[in-house]
Amino acid sequence: MINYPHKSLSLFFAWLLSAPFLAYSSEQDLFTLSFEELLDVNINLATKTDETRATVPSSTTVFTRQQIELLGVNNVYDLMNYVPGFQSTRGDWVGAVPKEHTRGVFLDSGNVLVMLNGQRLNEASFGKASVYMPHVSVDIIDKVEFIRGPGSALYGSNAFLGVMNIITFQQRNQMSIGIGEHGYTQVAGSFHKTLFEQTYVYGNVSWQGQDGEKYSQGVRDPLASYFLEFGAKWREFNVSVWHNQTQLNGFANLAGWSDENKHKSQNTALSMTYHWLANNDWDISSTLKHIEHDIYSAGLIASGEELGLVHDFFVGPSWQSKDLALNLDIAYRLNASTSFNMGVEYSEEEQSEAGINTSYYDFSRGDVFIDEPFYQNGTITVKPHEPFNSLLQSFDSTAAYAQVKHIFSDDLTLFVGARYDDVKDIDSKLSPRVAAIYKLSPSNTLKLQYGESFRTPVSNELNSNDDVTVGNPNLTSEYVKTTELVWHTKKSDWELDIVLFDNQLKDFINLVPIRGMASPNEQRRFTFMNTFNTNMQGYELNTKLNVSDTTWLEVGYTHLFDEPFSPSFKRFASLSFTHNMEPFQLSINTIWRDSVFVPSPEPDVIDHVDQSAYNLVGAVLSWRLGDNRSLSIKAQNLFDKHYIVFEPRMLDGKIQGAGRRIQLQYLQKF
Repeated sequence: MINYPHKSLSLFFAWLLSAPFLAYSSEQDLFTLSFEELLDVNINLATKTDETRATVPSSTTVFTRQQIELLGVNNVYDLMNYVPGFQSTRGDWVGAVPKEHTRGVFLDSGNVLVMLNGQRLNEASFGKASVYMPHVSVDIIDKVEFIRGPGSALYGSNAFLGVMNIITFQQRNQMSIGIGEHGYTQVAGSFHKTLFEQTYVYGNVSWQGQDGEKYSQGVRDPLASYFLEFGAKWREFNVSVWHNQTQLNGFANLAGWSDENKHKSQNTALSMTYHWLANNDWDISSTLKHIEHDIYSAGLIASGEELGLVHDFFVGPSWQSKDLALNLDIAYRLNASTSFNMGVEYSEEEQSEAGINTSYYDFSRGDVFIDEPFYQNGTITVKPHEPFNSLLQSFDSTAAYAQVKHIFSDDLTLFVGARYDDVKDIDSKLSPRVAAIYKLSPSNTLKLQYGESFRTPVSNELNSNDDVTVGNPNLTSEYVKTTELVWHTKKSDWELDIVLFDNQLKDFINLVPIRGMASPNEQRRFTFMNTFNTNMQGYELNTKLNVSDTTWLEVGYTHLFDEPFSPSFKRFASLSFTHNMEPFQLSINTIWRDSVFVPSPEPDVIDHVDQSAYNLVGAVLSWRLGDNRSLSIKAQNLFDKHYIVFEPRMLDGKIQGAGRRIQLQYLQKF
């Protein structure tokens, strides 16, 4: 496939030429971040109203732009490693995409809802955002908000075990450029310009690419990813359009290691919002959102040598899905004590294309046939592919939600809400939530929170029909009931959150063998069924400590009382240390993960997976060159720790983690 760095670079330099005409933005920068400002962060993701950490009725984590820079990550999914209850590791599916571990659940089914500027990225075919959008550059990100726990009461399906909302720049004028190990290159630019009163335009462009490091399987992990966005506001009307493309060729794909593996995913989205009424008591708006997802992927299934043929066998999806959603959101402030949020949503989701990429194909049979006469001189795309036609399904849905916030006294606040979703011909669910927040003292707050969330099965689970899996159209939604007890304390020089949680997981979907369908000489086939019911309990701790006027520390820790739902980390932690020494600033961060042992189903054939506990250390050293310029050295996995992560899709259950990556970045603000 073709890389596209030149398009991004051309747009970037066009923007750069116009930079002298842009007004200087006075937004806070990395070097002016104080400990007080680190604590003073509002979030509206969990309630659609502005709340502080003490008043929000959910377990939340927020990363501001300054915090993101201090962590030195490139991909926004890597921020999950600094969120209590969450981890993100490199996995395998139709490419080496990020996979989330969430409160003891490590599955491929999209249990975290991912949104970009409030627009959902989870889609109808795989259900998992990182399949179609595996890389989002942090270089154009203003803030990232997390809900740790259920979010379906506001956001519907997939807001199951968590929600992540990625917010891009709208008020920045800056550019950055960087280089690094393994052929890494980076370039990004953001602009904002006021045209006249109540009217402005903004844009973002980013590129990240690398040749990749060499692994023991003889493969590399190259990356080519770009993002383009343009938006405008005119009085009460907002519009934005964005497009991104990511290529993750080589490395692992469908459990096969090969530099010839292919993965290209792209997304194009449009969002339009109109505010019909906005005053002290009312806020009424409607939003129209459309997004199209495309994926081209082909992984090595078997080498020619294994097949007794000349050529290797590659196969993978050439799929497309679409989502059109119309929302009406209403906020009403009855008085100083009581406020309401409510809304309705209509959505049309569909898997619109279901082709196949393959190196062997028999057009007379209309299917893959592995024999030398049917080799296609490389990987070809066949669309439509009749055996996949059953995947072409729509998921039309309607939903309504309501929430009330009532302040009983200075010490007691209650949130009550629910959302009802009806997915046509599949399932309907009511997702309630209730939270009581009691201020024990000026510094201490106690919260009791309860919520229910669900995930609707996707087309791959309902309608697949291939050599391995058969869909089950009778599947119902997975759902979870979550109870949380939260203690929040905030002093002038430290802050602490402790969350005790209990997840009751119901009707989880799993692959099960189809009995009686296979003779001893035939390949066994599997189907999907609602089979798993279990509980998951544990606690999460997050604390920020002001060591001195120039030094602070942040620690996160997660401990599960139960064994993870699927083999994953039972304990994990993160630590970030920041020290200002003008004109320099140093940040050191580390991730610790517990050991994971997975017994082999066939000890005589495959070894056990015995992953030892390990630390990954990173660092960022920034040098202020002036009021508007800075130079940063970033290191990920600073000591080049070699480690593996359990990946059930790989034949040996192992996938290598990334090695050391040192990068140099220059940032200029205007």
